[in-house]
Parts: sequence; C-alpha cells; structure tokens
Amino acid sequence: MTATLIDGSAIAADIRAEIKTRVDALFEATGRRPGLATVLVGEDPASQAYVRMKGKNSVEVGMESFSYKLPATASQEEVEELVRELNANPAVNGILVQLPLPKHLNEEAILGAISLEKDVDGFHPVNIGRLVMKGRQPLFIPCTPKGCMELLRRSGVQLEGANAVVLGRSNIVGMPVAALLLHANATVTTCHSRSKDLPGICRAADVLVAAVGRAEMVKADWIKPGAVVIDVGVNRVDDPSKKSGYRLVGDVAFEEAREVAGAITPVPGGVGPMTIAMLLQNTLDGFERTV
Repeated sequence: MTATLIDGSAIAADIRAEIKTRVDALFEATGRRPGLATVLVGEDPASQAYVRMKGKNSVEVGMESFSYKLPATASQEEVEELVRELNANPAVNGILVQLPLPKHLNEEAILGAISLEKDVDGFHPVNIGRLVMKGRQPLFIPCTPKGCMELLRRSGVQLEGANAVVLGRSNIVGMPVAALLLHANATVTTCHSRSKDLPGICRAADVLVAAVGRAEMVKADWIKPGAVVIDVGVNRVDDPSKKSGYRLVGDVAFEEAREVAGAITPVPGGVGPMTIAMLLQNTLDGFERTV
C-alpha cells in the first residue's frame, strides 16, 4: 500500500485563490484592502527569505504589504514602539514579528505588545489562552497548527473519535495543534523527549502529527497501517548532490513511511505552504472584522 499524498502546495493554492476572490470583492465594496505588516529585526537569511515570501504572497492575493526592517542592535523600546505604531495604523490589519528575535530582546513582551485584533500569528497570550480553554474562541489561531487542521479537513479525514498523537509540545505547533485536535473531538496524546516508548505510542495513532524537529525520526514501524501522517518538520541534511549542499526532509522518514501510512504530507510541499496561506486568511479575517 502506498499512501495518498496530501499536497499542501495544491491545497494552499486553492485557498489563496479563494482569498483573492474575497479580497477583490471587499475592495469593490469598500475601496479598502487588507494590510499585513511584517517586522524583521536583524539580518538572518532564513528570516529575510520568509518575510519576502510573505510579502509576495500578500500582494498576489490583492492585499497591501508593509515591510519594516530594524537592525540587530535595535532596542526593546524601539521594537515595541514600532509595534505600537502599527497597532494604531488603520491600514494594517495584521502584524507579524518575524521570529527568532535577537537574544537581547524580550520576545514575550514584544509579542504581547501586538494588538489582540492584529495578532495574525496567533501568539498573543490571550489568543493562546482562549485556544486551550473549552468554550472560548481565539480571534486568531496560530498559522501552522491551523494549516495542519485545514489539510486534514480538506482531505476528508474524520477526527471525531480518532486517536491523535502529537509528537512535540512547542508553543508554536505542538501545544496549539493538540488543542485544536481536542476541539475536533479527537482523543489526543502529546509526546515529548521524556515520553516512554515513543514508537509504541505513535503506533496507536489514527492521526499522527510530527513536530519535533529531528530529521526522519519517525520510521515506518512507528506508524499504524493506514494512519494519516502530518509532517511539520523541516530539517536540513547534508547532500553533496545538491547545489546547496543540503536537502530538506521532515521529521518522518517519508519514503518508508509512505508504504505504511494511508495518507501523508511531503516535505517540502506539505505543511509549509499552508502556513503562509493561513497567515493570509487570518489577515483577511482581521480586516473583515473592521468593515
């Protein structure tokens, strides 16, 4: 049995097309477009590439893109002041502070300074608090976990009553995706570095979300035959055959896992494109609350 490929690139393209249609309709009705502001502190090449991609995608769906760059030496007050200015700017519906920040900056304080109504990354403590509380609704859901859930939904995966295992407990992916799976009425187990018998726990999963950050850690014999596997990991491994000298792999050993799983996301081209699509969706949602 070879697993069905869950094509995140294709699904994300469909979502971006849906967003563009809605943005164009709103512009015709209001004369305004949603605006996404990105804040980059420092010169990290990966962060620069991510910010450029987010800006490019924003423009492609008809949104306004505002890009702000601060030097790596920027002070805490300088970054927070920029965030406050963006909070007050009516043309900005979403604020994204690109992580990681330089080590001298207080990340929690900066993220907490973002207006709740513009927290399109979904990392504001109030949004996270609402996410994990029963009966509460956050204004925004973190983009990567939201993208995982959208992949499952659009692939027709039945979550109610399913056994779901989340490998990883980070604030960015593991914890929020576990909360979302619970909201979908799955029975959820969260694993981490101190969990006993990781392979055995994973083998019980109808749905396995791997978000641990270790290249090809999840082997075929960790996977229940027919399970749905969502691979969030993006890891570089040396590959002299590539011009870059490396290739990207997930947390799941894809080639062997696809012979066991029922459905699986690739890396790249799985969860990654969905993260940006959900960022655009969150920005659109923020704009719609103002019209």
